[in-house]
Amino acid sequence: MRRLEALHQLVDLTENRPVVVTCAATSRELASIADRDNHLYLLDSMGLAGSVTTGLAMAVEDSPIEKVIGVEGDGSLLMNPNVLPTGGYTSPRALMLVLLDNRVYGSTAGLPTYADRIDLGAITEAAGWTVCRADDPETLREEFTRLVRTPGPTLLHVRIEPGNAPNTPKLLADPVTLTNRFQTWLAPKLLP
Repeated sequence: MRRLEALHQLVDLTENRPVVVTCAATSRELASIADRDNHLYLLDSMGLAGSVTTGLAMAVEDSPIEKVIGVEGDGSLLMNPNVLPTGGYTSPRALMLVLLDNRVYGSTAGLPTYADRIDLGAITEAAGWTVCRADDPETLREEFTRLVRTPGPTLLHVRIEPGNAPNTPKLLADPVTLTNRFQTWLAPKLLP
C-alpha cells in the first residue's frame, strides 16, 4: 500500500475528527485528497506531530471528542521518540497516532530510517500504548475503527511502500491561517 492509498482511507475515517498531520509529503498528499478545516498541517515541523497530538488529546480530556488523530511518519517519529513514553505516562484517553511507516525519509530522496531494523510498534507497546498493525486498506479501516474506541494512547502502525505520489502540489498555505482555521473548527466541538 502506498501512502496516498492509506491517506484515502484516513480521509473517510476522520471527516469529523481533529487530525494533526506531519510535515512534507504527508501533508501535501493529504491536502491533495481533501484539504479540510479539521486538518492541522505542521509545515516544516518535523518530529512534532506526536507532541501536538498529545497536547491536544490532553486538552480535550473532558470534551465529547473521542480521539485526536495524529498522522505521523517513521522519520518524523524518530526525530522525537520521546512522545512515546510521554504519551504512555500521561495516558490521555483521546490520544491516537497513525504511523505511516515506509522505512525511509520520504522527503529526502528516500534515505533509510532506523525503522528498517527497529520495530516502532513494539517500542510504542513497551511505552504503554495499545498498538494495532495494518498493511492493506481493509485492515487499516478495521484496526482504526477498533482503536478509535479504545481509551488511552493508541497507535495504528501502518507499513507502507516507500515513495511519494508524483506531481503533488506544494502546500504553501500560511501556518497561522491553517492554525486559525483549525481552531475555529475545533472550538464548538469542545462543548458538551
